[in-house]
Amino acid sequence: MNRKAEITRTTKETDITIKLDLDGGGEARLEYPVGFLAHMLTTFARHGLFDMEVRAAGDLEVDQHHLVEDTGMVLGQCFARALGDKRGIRRVGSCLYPMDETLARAAVDISGRPFLVFEAPLSGIPLVSAGAGLGLASFQVDTVQDFWTGFVSAAGMTMHLDILRGRSDHHKIEALFKAAARALREACGIDGRAADLIPSTKGVLA
Repeated sequence: MNRKAEITRTTKETDITIKLDLDGGGEARLEYPVGFLAHMLTTFARHGLFDMEVRAAGDLEVDQHHLVEDTGMVLGQCFARALGDKRGIRRVGSCLYPMDETLARAAVDISGRPFLVFEAPLSGIPLVSAGAGLGLASFQVDTVQDFWTGFVSAAGMTMHLDILRGRSDHHKIEALFKAAARALREACGIDGRAADLIPSTKGVLA
């Protein structure tokens, strides 16, 4: 089964190429200019056991919104293409993920109906770290919801992402990405008892 996809999306704001293998080993190769999201994508690949290659550039002189949202969109398009008619998949997955003081929950239904519930209170204060040139780099935490909105819209999935408790925005966001990856890994997995069936009484998931 060849559940792979490669998609390039180029606009006046961003230029993004993603290659995805749903049945990989969790390897990520990234050329991505936003350090924190690169970390999240690497974490997502490892916990989902997805192989991913991501190359991206965008109008960061404006802010990070366009690039982060469009990255979620292209990744969602890759999932939709790699899943094809969704024959044999488990369709639904969930994960409760603890990370120190934070507890995150993700539930996904590869339903063909895009819908996001995002109950993850974040401070809105950018995460700041030392950049490659030892200057300051930051991540706009409000773009996390934009990423997942773009993802579910393009992937055609219903997803609920919740932070049940937590203090650190870093932990909250990372726990969400790990929970989402593991929920998707379960939902995209092949059900050996129904490998030739579309998991819907409608006969289609589109």
